[in-house]
Amino acid sequence: MKIDAEDFRVRPGKKGELRDWPTIVKPFCKSKKEYRKVLEEHVAELSALQQLLYASDRYALLLNFQGMDAAGKDGAIRHVMSGVNPQGCQVSSFKQPSAAELEHDFLWRTTLRLPERGQIGIFNRSYYEEVLVVRVHPEMLRNQGLSEELRDEKGIWEGRYRSIVDLESHLYRNGTRTVKIFLHLSKEEQRKRFLERIDNPDKNWKFSLADIHERKYWKDYMTAYAACLNATSTHRAPWYVVPADDKENARLIVSQIVLDTLRELKMAYPKTTAKRRRELKSIRRELTE
Repeated sequence: MKIDAEDFRVRPGKKGELRDWPTIVKPFCKSKKEYRKVLEEHVAELSALQQLLYASDRYALLLNFQGMDAAGKDGAIRHVMSGVNPQGCQVSSFKQPSAAELEHDFLWRTTLRLPERGQIGIFNRSYYEEVLVVRVHPEMLRNQGLSEELRDEKGIWEGRYRSIVDLESHLYRNGTRTVKIFLHLSKEEQRKRFLERIDNPDKNWKFSLADIHERKYWKDYMTAYAACLNATSTHRAPWYVVPADDKENARLIVSQIVLDTLRELKMAYPKTTAKRRRELKSIRRELTE
């Protein structure tokens, strides 16, 4: 079994529609048992690489998860990151901005939660909501305290794309690697998952009437996502379109993407100096006397 993450990477400058990307691909594993084994191997290696990331303290990793409701963002984060030391990882979810957040630029609230060096930061939804849900519902711009000039819908999206690309380039130059994952769910699979949430009492809490309302704008969201991916996938901060109709396949692809990103970093455990070795030998003698 081999997963090539490059198959799902959005190439910079290559324009396309979401219909060009599949929502399901052939299963990478032949059975549940094989799937669990492969995922465990990925999680174990990810845990080791995260420890190295923390110890080397030279890079940070930012994972942006986006997708339609029920695409599996929570599950992917939970399963893929299950072996990571909580001290080296933080998950942030961004919903409707607060009144205080709306008094700042659209990148402000997420910038406050960026990971420090040595850490993995996970954004469950992110600043990309400002060119997705806000683009689908441009009336939201009226609540953002922007002047009429800045609310011009002809230029605001390109301006926000540029701000995002500039931010991610800045982060790259300062040691933060940004990876963006779009969990690509079909409308039919979303319908099935919504029904499951209704029929399963343990999942009722996950369902909201707002989810059904947003489903009416499916085509608009697909258009917004395509424009966003085309405009903001770069060599330094790529987007990956992960087929999400099969949750297990999606988790394996996501874990492979994260592993490949960490493997590319030039990391090493701090070297012990001669002075430090003498100190350790001295302490060892005390402990063995």
